[in-house]
Amino acid sequence: MRIKKKGTSGAAKNYITRTRAVKKLQISLPDFRRLCIFKGIYPREPRNKKKVSKGSTAATTFYYTKDIQYLLHEPLLNKFREHKTVAKKIGRALGRGEVGDAARLEKTHIPKIKLDHIIKERYPTFVDALRDLDDALSMIFLFANLPSTQHVPSKTIALCQRLAHEFEHYLIVSHSLRKSFLSIKGIYYQATIQGQDILWLVPYRFVQRTGGDIDFRIMGTFVEFYTTLLGFVNFRLYTSAGLVYPPKFNAKSDEMGGELGAFQLEGKGISKNDEPATNGEASTAVTSAIAQAEADKVADMIDPEEKKEDGALVQVDEEGNTDTIDKFEATAQDGDILPQPQASNAEIASLFASFTFYLSRETPRAPLEFILKAFGCKKVGWDGILGDGAFTTDESDPTITHQIIDRPSLPTESLPQVPNIPTPVDDGAAVPKAQWPRSTMPGRTYVQPQWVWDCINQGKLLRPDLYAPGAELPPHLSPWVKAKKGEYDPNLPLAEQELPGEAEAFEDEEEDAEFFEEEEAANEKDHNMDALAARDTSVEAGEGMDIAGSEDEIDEEDEEEEENDMAAAEEWDGIESDGESDLSDDEVAHRQHQRELEAEALGSVIEPTVATTKSKNAAIRKKADKKRREEEEERERQKMMLTNKKRKLIKRIEHGTKKRDVESEALRKKRRKIEKVKAAANAV
Repeated sequence: MRIKKKGTSGAAKNYITRTRAVKKLQISLPDFRRLCIFKGIYPREPRNKKKVSKGSTAATTFYYTKDIQYLLHEPLLNKFREHKTVAKKIGRALGRGEVGDAARLEKTHIPKIKLDHIIKERYPTFVDALRDLDDALSMIFLFANLPSTQHVPSKTIALCQRLAHEFEHYLIVSHSLRKSFLSIKGIYYQATIQGQDILWLVPYRFVQRTGGDIDFRIMGTFVEFYTTLLGFVNFRLYTSAGLVYPPKFNAKSDEMGGELGAFQLEGKGISKNDEPATNGEASTAVTSAIAQAEADKVADMIDPEEKKEDGALVQVDEEGNTDTIDKFEATAQDGDILPQPQASNAEIASLFASFTFYLSRETPRAPLEFILKAFGCKKVGWDGILGDGAFTTDESDPTITHQIIDRPSLPTESLPQVPNIPTPVDDGAAVPKAQWPRSTMPGRTYVQPQWVWDCINQGKLLRPDLYAPGAELPPHLSPWVKAKKGEYDPNLPLAEQELPGEAEAFEDEEEDAEFFEEEEAANEKDHNMDALAARDTSVEAGEGMDIAGSEDEIDEEDEEEEENDMAAAEEWDGIESDGESDLSDDEVAHRQHQRELEAEALGSVIEPTVATTKSKNAAIRKKADKKRREEEEERERQKMMLTNKKRKLIKRIEHGTKKRDVESEALRKKRRKIEKVKAAANAV
């Protein structure tokens, strides 16, 4: 049998180092990184590094040998080599001072790299491309908000902005947006396209400061690939919806801050005189038969006699029947939470269809405009300072039904004086003019921006008075995180989720804390008085020494302490002794009756004890602790019947459950303190 040479088979053959891979492909390291990003090839971590690296333990980057072998046939390798050759010629021309030749070589001889064939290889079907769209959208929206620098050219930023706005226009037309969430990192959006959930992050529009530790060459390579991918996806989405791609772009409107309004969508083929959609008319000029049928179907579902009840849309027919969504309620207290039926996509898509919104200057115009239009709103106006493309820039427009404001309401005394301006008159009647925050337009609803996000996440119109300007807003929770059984839920009242005896324990802790604070203050006061008295006595003695108390005084103090302790013990004994805490209610009642009979025989009368709040809380806590001990003992008996392996598994589960319960209890305690402070403030 022939002996095999070490390192020629097995794991050593399946992996290859990055240095050997670069030498095998005969390209530079930056080109190798770029090619791997385009092809979707990433470093791998072998199970045993010693076997792969022939006994060496140095930090080394490994790749699959088959992946590198696959790259040998990539057409982009020739493009990289041609680019290297032209770069050498340009360098020699610049060295000789021939700037014109160098510019000519750069303009005419630099090879152009196309990634179309790579997109087709990595995503053989359109659904595959949609599944991999999360990171692409997050990266493109990030670069669309970056400032132009030496590392980030303006062309890349303009391309990302155009592709992002085109994708948002498709979501508006198709009503594919489902949820959104305001977080610290930015705004999360989720859309459902052809059954695929796509989640991406859009940063807030603050002044971005790019640090020096960011490798923009790597990020730029990803952006180059993602822009090509999103261009393919946008083309497919637009053509499937019957829209012409790319949409018409108005550069002048974009320079004036039009953003979404700078794009004008057109339908295909039925009418040659299709006018582009504008803010206030139809959302798009959809002219294909399928898309128009869907639009008509959505429009027919909007009933002008809709009534709002509890913030939800309720349709009433001629017979008076309501087509509200049924709610399933659990019959048992500890039963499972039943999944509730949700509104249809058509109802959610027309959530804001009957409203006209006006955005104040301080509100984020871009996300609000996108969300409102994606959920059916046809008319959105804003102040002219926010940019071009508004339905109206007049805040006093009577057609406005909702105004979004994000500033507190100030008292009238703190506002500056308003000069006397003649009121415009229309046919003899004064036209009302909004002067927020001095006055509000009659018949208009004023809400904060969070109302829009909470409405779309819950799929219904919420009460606007909870989101009025200056009001304390409800908690804004992530729509993708559902509270499990036993976890803290901010939407539920504390009474529905706290454990038995937990509220009573909190009250006792608060009382004890107040008692100790008062006692400490009293002791400090007594200590100061004693020090003052001792100082006076020492002055009288002439030597500045303390005078010790007599033994009779010490004995009297000890007797008083014993009497106080006995009185406290008698007070607690009247409620329930420690020995009786574990007895049943019938047994406790029987013992109390026996004491009354003995007292009657001796000729004395037992005065009924009045149970205080602290004693009641103590009794409730003892009962809850007893029930928990019994449940714990039952679980221990059940675990004794299990195998050692299953017992360890249950132990790990209980550890996680206990950690979750401790966190939930801490959150509930924090909420109780906040509610107590609020109640005290309201009482004042």
